Amino acid sequence: MSDYKKSGYANIFSEIGISDEEALKRVKDSFETMFRGGDEDRIYHDVGADMGYVEDTGNVDARTEGMSYGMMICVQLDEKEIFDRIWKWTMTNMYMTDGYHAGYFAWSCAPDGKKNADGPAPDGEEYFAMALFFASHRWGDGEGIYNYSEWARTILRDCIHRNGDGDKKGPTMWNLDNHLIKFVPGVEFTDPSYHLPHFYELFALWADERDREFWGKAAQASREYLHNACHPQTGLCTDYAEYSGEPVVSVPWNKHGRFDRYYSDSYRTVMNMSLDHEWFGKDAKWQSENAAKLQGFFDRAGDKWDRVPSRDGVFTDEKVMHPTAVIASNAAASLASIAGGADNETTERAKMFLKTFWNTPLRTGKRRYYDNCLYLFAMLMLSGNYKIW
Repeated sequence: MSDYKKSGYANIFSEIGISDEEALKRVKDSFETMFRGGDEDRIYHDVGADMGYVEDTGNVDARTEGMSYGMMICVQLDEKEIFDRIWKWTMTNMYMTDGYHAGYFAWSCAPDGKKNADGPAPDGEEYFAMALFFASHRWGDGEGIYNYSEWARTILRDCIHRNGDGDKKGPTMWNLDNHLIKFVPGVEFTDPSYHLPHFYELFALWADERDREFWGKAAQASREYLHNACHPQTGLCTDYAEYSGEPVVSVPWNKHGRFDRYYSDSYRTVMNMSLDHEWFGKDAKWQSENAAKLQGFFDRAGDKWDRVPSRDGVFTDEKVMHPTAVIASNAAASLASIAGGADNETTERAKMFLKTFWNTPLRTGKRRYYDNCLYLFAMLMLSGNYKIW
């Protein structure tokens, strides 16, 4: 089994003179604003005595993306009550017990709990499973839905076996031949930002014993895949991509959308690589180089940084929807780019992105949900507080 990091998480903000205490305070203050702040700031809402949901404020719904993000943030910060509230709301309203996608979670629900869709999104499942394993290790397993580790294993089992042993018709969330995660179960392409080899390494330790080899191969396959998905000069990837790494231009359900650019989903990819670099370091050289390429690209972009670029670095006139998320993800790349004896130019550029991020407040207004989730994840990573539990 793989060794994994148990201590020594770095506060990269120390490179710009920010102490561990200052960095942790910023993390906790950001959490308080997002989860306990006023109506204009918060993204989390209590429901009744023992439930709650994370709202996508731009779309006025609850998504498995946000619910699983909320759980991961809570377990990292020892916020068990809110974790349990989110998990109960999720199981009550999003979990599907029958039909084509039984065993998965509906990716979107209205704030009143009514399902907006009966399809799942695999990034929610992988975050739910990882957050539940961490909760089990940090707080211990309880009864029923609070038997965290059993539910984590159940989710992973259904992702690749469909309710245990294929007794339901719905498709798997991973391609079982190439070990790559799908964008949604019914298609054969992927989303580079869904690839979380650092999670799969841990699934290979804690999932059902018969599936541990699969998850180990998935970690290796995703690392290799990202070499193809990221452009060799810019370090950028696209929202959706073929298994070859080539961009997916359009999808059957949205003929008018563009998914072949460095856009909202894409920002998470460099964050994921950087966290994998921190936790395992199995692809450290390439991850450091790719993070430095991406930071170099945005450094050269100057005041165009808030425009939407293509994967090969051609900017359009379209403004990005989530500018704070761009700033956060560019800074998160510093976790990898300045590691392993980076040259002075790379290090100074990484510090510049750290300073820009540190001086950036949480986003306000309608679109604050996605930006601020990436903001808090980046703060956790860079302060040394995004840990394996």
